Amino acid sequence: MTAAVPTISMSLPADEFARAFGASFERFGFAMITDHGIDPALIDEAWDKAKAFFALPEDVKRAYHISGGGGARGYTPFGTEIAKGAKEVDLKEFWHVGRDLPPGHRLAAQQPNNVWPAEVAGFRAVYDRLFAEFDRVGGRLLSGIARYLGLDPDFFDDTIADGNSVMRLLHYPPVAAPAKGIRAEAHEDINTITLLLGAEEAGLEILDKDGSWLPVNPPPGAMAVNVGDMLQRLTNNRLPSTTHRVRNPDAGRAGVARYSMPFFLHFRSDYPIETLASCVDAAHPDLYPDPITADTYLQQRLREIGLKA
Repeated sequence: MTAAVPTISMSLPADEFARAFGASFERFGFAMITDHGIDPALIDEAWDKAKAFFALPEDVKRAYHISGGGGARGYTPFGTEIAKGAKEVDLKEFWHVGRDLPPGHRLAAQQPNNVWPAEVAGFRAVYDRLFAEFDRVGGRLLSGIARYLGLDPDFFDDTIADGNSVMRLLHYPPVAAPAKGIRAEAHEDINTITLLLGAEEAGLEILDKDGSWLPVNPPPGAMAVNVGDMLQRLTNNRLPSTTHRVRNPDAGRAGVARYSMPFFLHFRSDYPIETLASCVDAAHPDLYPDPITADTYLQQRLREIGLKA
């Protein structure tokens, strides 16, 4: 029987949800989540704004590219990002929305404020609201993981307060055959957890333990959630940051663009990622004995994927 990433409702009692969610994370590094409570009308509006932005002329979009910014905010042009160890760039362009911090905030140097495109009416209002909703749901999900790991349910609250989370609006244009590269080459996410609203077009796949690629197609209104490298490191690899990719479309869909909207939930920039004592024992020695701050780890990885020099 082919393995399948389970679909789990956030409406379950807290302990029951934690057991199911944590078990899926430990087995697959992924779960599909329903009943997350984000307004479908807000999600629809967000898709419309993303499509409107990516339909703008190339020179207009590129005016929002921030040189030297590592893609942290604003626009990143098509063909910029490359997966660690890959030979070809990914076939995508994207826009990043982050967390605005007040002037003089101690983390402001690591977390620049947003830029907003003037050409798409209502763009900021929609994504400010959606960012806040992702943030809220992400906190609830991490509370479930804390319960699963035997920690206090609010363990992660301080670790992500003012965290360097990023919402990515992704556009994968139609693919001309034969294409060099794929929409998103096999990779792992850098962050703590990723929340991904389901795309209309298929393509997301995860690498299972037997080497096979499993499709992940959240049902309508659901989201895929996965472990990032920071959480993998914190849990001494108990929760795996699973390799995943977005394959190119089948011939019949090659002329159709694909849009998706991941929210990369990050620890705050100065949080020291130090292996949880509860995830270390004689059978599982500490693989990461040296703590590292979330920002130092992030900068290392951004250089590896071509977003920073």
